[in-house]
Amino acid sequence: PDLPLLVPSCRAKEIKTKLGTLLQKPDSTIDFIIPYPEKPEKPPKAQKPSPEEALQWRDSLEKLLQNPYGLASFHSFLRSEFSEENAEFWVACEDYKKTKSPVKMAEKAKKIYEEFIQTEAPKEVNIDHFTKAVTMKNLVEPSPSSFDMAQKRIFALMEKDSLPRFVRSEFYQELIK
Repeated sequence: PDLPLLVPSCRAKEIKTKLGTLLQKPDSTIDFIIPYPEKPEKPPKAQKPSPEEALQWRDSLEKLLQNPYGLASFHSFLRSEFSEENAEFWVACEDYKKTKSPVKMAEKAKKIYEEFIQTEAPKEVNIDHFTKAVTMKNLVEPSPSSFDMAQKRIFALMEKDSLPRFVRSEFYQELIK
């Protein structure tokens, strides 16, 4: 006779837990509003490249991403295509690799994982199951190379898909005039 009462109380406990989780969400959503590198959207007075310099970006995503103006332009273009998480992930990985302190590295690894890698992450990047599994395994003991495979996959994706579209875009055409 007591059994039917047990089931509803378990359900109530589950609902209460979910409700508690939902009520805690607003704090954590603040993290997602701030773009990953805590810097202003436009590069701080980044030097506009010469048309010659910008022309080199057609053949080198690396040169494009290393140039602050190029990165900002490419990021704006990706945002217009709803795929800015790729550039943000790449930048986050570059920042992560420069981290010296193991404690800071572990913190950044967790943040990158939660923001870009885990299933249903707010800015989940499109990586295959194998790459995701390798990355998760690497995060057991975070090291500067923990995200290398995932970063290479996203770089290749941007190079193959996004860069050719960027080069044809008005964003880019304006730079090479």
